[in-house]
Amino acid sequence: MHERISASSLNFLGESFEQLVDHWTALEPHRIAMFSGQIPVGEEASIRDATAPRGWQMESVTHVFLPSGTNLSPHEEDWIAPRERLSQAIKSSVAVGARSIYMLTGGRGTMTWEDAAECFSRAIEPCVAEAEQAGLKLMIENAPFLYVDGHIGSTLRDTITLAEMAGIGVNIELFACWYEAGLDKMIRHIVPRCDLVQVSDYVFGDRSLPARAVPGDGMIPLKRIFGWLLDAGYEGAFDLEMMGPRIEKEGRREATRRAADYTTKILEELGA
Repeated sequence: MHERISASSLNFLGESFEQLVDHWTALEPHRIAMFSGQIPVGEEASIRDATAPRGWQMESVTHVFLPSGTNLSPHEEDWIAPRERLSQAIKSSVAVGARSIYMLTGGRGTMTWEDAAECFSRAIEPCVAEAEQAGLKLMIENAPFLYVDGHIGSTLRDTITLAEMAGIGVNIELFACWYEAGLDKMIRHIVPRCDLVQVSDYVFGDRSLPARAVPGDGMIPLKRIFGWLLDAGYEGAFDLEMMGPRIEKEGRREATRRAADYTTKILEELGA
């Protein structure tokens, strides 16, 4: 597996940490990523003790600022609890040796996008400073519009705008933006703020959500997009994040292995 590929625990969502270690031992990644809910408070040291000696760099941690179906609020008292959870996620991420956290925001409800973005930016402001002081990068990701009940970054353009408002970075989720106009220009613009790129594929006509496929099985022009990223100076990880019926049918570990092989081939051909 190429040194810049990260194997996400979201490929194995619902499995125990012991099962994750078993998968990663078989796959031999250099980098891994986890969901904050898989890092219980107080158990960070045991997770680091299990990962660091094996040479697995904890690349990033996924964090949900507000649960799906919960809307951002303009009232500062409503920011206290999610802000505290994010602060704890920052502490836990640092404790397991992670380089970054990327987030989903919560929904916008009846607010305009702009108002919701302002609420999110103000709500996380103290945590931005906390993460910076701890040497941890905070990011926002773009996600498919089907998840608008829990996230306001439904296009890469909107996500870039939000990141710049909040003073944080961007995780580019290729599954949710590969089809956008001007993608190469957006990549050149955002690479200085980009610390993670998530990789999967899509087979035209697939309606079986989440509808993700192993890289190389679908139509996303990954080699072209990787080339744009590398030419723009991107130096971060390529995080494999796949789930859905195709992945389950093949088997999570085997699908991840094939994804790593294909992604490695592209990166090597591009001289990464």
